[in-house]
Amino acid sequence: MSTLNMILAQVTPADTMVQQATDTLQQAIDTAAQVVTDSAAAIAAATAPANPEPIVKELSVWDLTMAGGWLMIPLALLAIVSIYIFFERLFAINRANRQDNSFMDRIKEYIHRGEVDQALKLCQDTNTPYSRMIEKGVSRIGRPMNDVLVSIENVGNMEVAKLEKGFNWLATTAAGAPMIGFLGTVIGMVQAFFQLASAGNNSNVTILASGIYQALVTTVGGLIVGIVALFAYNYLTSRVNKVMNKLEGKTMEFMDLLNEPAK
Repeated sequence: MSTLNMILAQVTPADTMVQQATDTLQQAIDTAAQVVTDSAAAIAAATAPANPEPIVKELSVWDLTMAGGWLMIPLALLAIVSIYIFFERLFAINRANRQDNSFMDRIKEYIHRGEVDQALKLCQDTNTPYSRMIEKGVSRIGRPMNDVLVSIENVGNMEVAKLEKGFNWLATTAAGAPMIGFLGTVIGMVQAFFQLASAGNNSNVTILASGIYQALVTTVGGLIVGIVALFAYNYLTSRVNKVMNKLEGKTMEFMDLLNEPAK
């Protein structure tokens, strides 16, 4: 019995030492893990920017224009010329649309009196498209009515052609600007995919996305210029049509005036 007690007495301290060693090792592992965690957090905090920028950045109109490349230059020139033509033609049409309500009454009075020279002088002083038409008609008084009408209509056609000066440019811009924009987009897409292929293993979606958005800028620019030119063309055309209606009205009024003495 005493021998057994002696053996147990020797074994118990050994087990205690093993347990203590195990606890010490576990504490060391926990301490090392905590150190690694703290180090990783410190490195992340040190490398992170103080004010991180958002992934999506706002682009100004100027930045987008510059990103479009050299094809934005002809689009800008088309836009500038179209705007100039629009306002220049608008002012010319407004001048042509001026109307003197007493003009035809005075012409009628001069013709009834036989004062053809005074009627011609009044047309020259008025200096409007319809006055130039009436001037041609007055100068043809005494000839067959059909000849008078044809001469007036010829002058009217020339006046309308003057008012429509520059309309071809607006029409061409309305059709051509979007095509130039599409051309820029195609060129940009080719360059974007070429850069993506050249990057090899380093290729990523960022390279492709940046190239695509830059390529689409020319399409946006071309569509904007084309739409503006199209609306400007249609608006000016409608104004010219109103002037044409007034010219036709003046022509019929003058022809009726010439027919009055024959009644």
